[in-house]
This record gives sequence, structure tokens and C-alpha cells, in this order.
Amino acid sequence: MAEVIMPKMGDAMTEGKVLRWIKRPGESVQAGEPLAEIETDKVNVELPADETGVLAEILVPEGQAVPVGQPIAVIARPGEAAGEAPVARERALSAAGAPPSPPTAAVPAEGAPRRVPPEERIKASPLARRLAREHGVDLAEIRGTGPEGRITKEDVEAHLARRAAPAPAPAPTPAAPAPTPAAAATAQEVPLSRMRRTIARRMSESKQQAPHFYVTVEIRMDEALSVRRQLNEALGEKVVSVNDLVLRAAALALRAYPNLNASFSGEAVRRHSEVHMGFALALPEGLIVPVIRHCDRKGVVEIAREAADLGERARQGRLRPEELQDATFTVSNLGMFDVESFIAIINPPQAAILAVGSAQPRPVADGASVRVAHVMKATLSADHRVSDGAEAARYLGEVRRLLENPVLLLADLRAG
Repeated sequence: MAEVIMPKMGDAMTEGKVLRWIKRPGESVQAGEPLAEIETDKVNVELPADETGVLAEILVPEGQAVPVGQPIAVIARPGEAAGEAPVARERALSAAGAPPSPPTAAVPAEGAPRRVPPEERIKASPLARRLAREHGVDLAEIRGTGPEGRITKEDVEAHLARRAAPAPAPAPTPAAPAPTPAAAATAQEVPLSRMRRTIARRMSESKQQAPHFYVTVEIRMDEALSVRRQLNEALGEKVVSVNDLVLRAAALALRAYPNLNASFSGEAVRRHSEVHMGFALALPEGLIVPVIRHCDRKGVVEIAREAADLGERARQGRLRPEELQDATFTVSNLGMFDVESFIAIINPPQAAILAVGSAQPRPVADGASVRVAHVMKATLSADHRVSDGAEAARYLGEVRRLLENPVLLLADLRAG
């Protein structure tokens, strides 16, 4: 028997919730096939099976949160009998520190709630379910307008708008008229979602624990924009973005400045041997950071395709756990919103984050003449416990050199 455990999908994750079981007991499972949908503190992900076999038993029902590392299901490997699952369950739960529960009876007792088959469940999109959970809405109260009555995100938003509409004020009692209240500003309190609570906690911890400092440079992007256009014309589609070029340049520059590809660990600086680049991605629910592993070893087009795939699956809630883990450095780009510049908060336990704005036309001196160039501002936020201003300035200088000479981004610069 193989135990399926609640995975750790981030440094700050302590527990996860089983949102939905994709497989049911008795169904065959292939290694890598989605087994369940898990809600973490920042995103919903599909949990793949590590083993091939049969899903013998579900230990954690839908809607229940359990600590990281606790078994949530049991898979019978080929040749193993599914009837051995209760023994595996008892061993698994005992290892997790929870008392074993008796096996579920095959026939429900009289009066026990009937398990609703999947085909009888309310049809709703993943975004609609997530929005309903965050606002405590029962989907049974909503009439879906999608295909076959499927509830959409817009249906939930319309329901919330109706629910938030103020009820008519009751008529005042003639015998005791209410005093005229003092003028006051109206306000609406919106409960924090699980993701927003996590962002609030982690960003507060980062600013309180890591002494930030900031360094900004201006980068002339005309050559980089030209190379991007030529690449996309050659590929026949818009594959490469400005952010993909920035990711490549930032990753290559980290090779020479290992203190910025590091973490502070009390009495030492932990320099990471691999460059795993996170890139900030805005979702309606908040911010997540998918990870491109070994980014310095990948070409621009490979980075572009991987970033596009991660972004699309993040919006669908289909990222795998490992795609949100182990980033050693982060790039945050607000250029698509025509933002000139901004500073970002370090994503712990990393030592630095690069914030880039849009490439804007500006008059620049070119020898004795003046011309218009597209200039992008890049600001590095760094942990002063790990690095200092001079090192940050040299790192940004290398990023600028690579972006202003983008042929270097297309070359294979790996040592050896």
C-alpha cells in the first residue's frame, strides 16, 4: 500500500484542504494522473498520484483541512488487495498522530445522509466554487446560466451583489422616534480570503524581519524590443514577451552574484547552486509566484513557452505543487499596466526581488545629439543582511548590459 500525503507546497504552508476528489475508491490510478484538488494558502492545485494502482481508500473527506505530511488516501499497488487498506489507514493515521477510525461501513445506516453521486452534484466552474467558498455562499441557492445550468463566476457575483443590497429601512415607531444619527462615512468590510490572509502575513513578516534596501537603474530597451519582434516574426506567433527577456537576463546575471541568489539563515547566508526564477502573477484572488527551474540554463523561447504554460494553468487552478516551490529569486513586472517604476517586497526566504516597469519613450543623449529611446526602469529590493548597495548596483549593471545587448541573451553562455 502507498500512502498519499498532504504535500508541502510552499515554505509557509502548514496545512491544506481537500477540495475535491477526482478519483473515487476502486478506480484505477496512473502515476502522474490527477488524484485530488487541493486548496493551499495561496492557490488551488491538482495533486498527482505518485504510484500506479487502485485508489483503495480516501482518508480525508472533501472540505476538510489537514496538516502537511498527514496521509489523505491509500493506493493499492498492482498485486495488492484493496482490502488491506484499513490496515494501511490505521498505520498511516497513527503515524500522523491521529487515532484510527473504524472502517466505513459498506451500507449506510438507516437515517444516515446519502452520499450524492458525482452526476447529481451541482454543476459549477472552479472559479465559481472558489468565489462561493470565500464568501460562504451555498451554490444550491444560485441558478446557473451556463451550459446545462452550470453556475459561472458571474452568477456567484450577481448573487453576492443581490445579497449585499441594503434592505428597506423599517418605519420608525411613532411613540419613540429615533434620534438623528451623526453623519458617518459608509464602509463595507470584506473578509480576507485564505490567499489574501497569507499574502498579508508573509509580506508583513518580510518587511519586519528583512531590512530592505533599493537600487534603481534605467535600461535602454530598443535593441531588446527589436530582437523580441524578430523572434516572434520568425516563430509566426507572439511567443516571447519583454518579461521573458527580463527573466533570462536576471537569471544569467545571478551566476556572478550568488549573494542575491541566496537566503538568510540566522548565522549564515545560504547560497543556492541552482537558479530557480519565480515570476509574480496576478490572479483575481491575489498574487502567486510560479517557478521556472534552472532558468539560467534555458533559452529565451523555452522560458517564454514555460512561463505561458504556467500562467495559463495557474489561472485554471491546475498548477502542480512543485511548480510553486523552491524559487530562489523573483521578478515582478507591472510594465503591462504602463507603470513607470515601483518597488517590490522581498518574497521570503529569498534575498532579493527585481521590479520592472514599462519601456517608455524618452529623450536620451546619444553623443552630441538627442534621440528618443525606449527606457525601462528596474529596481532591485535586497536584504541588507545578505548583500549591500554596491553588489546590488553591479548586479543591475549586468542585467542592463545583457538587455541592451540582447544577442547575449540568445547565446548559450553556460560555462564549460
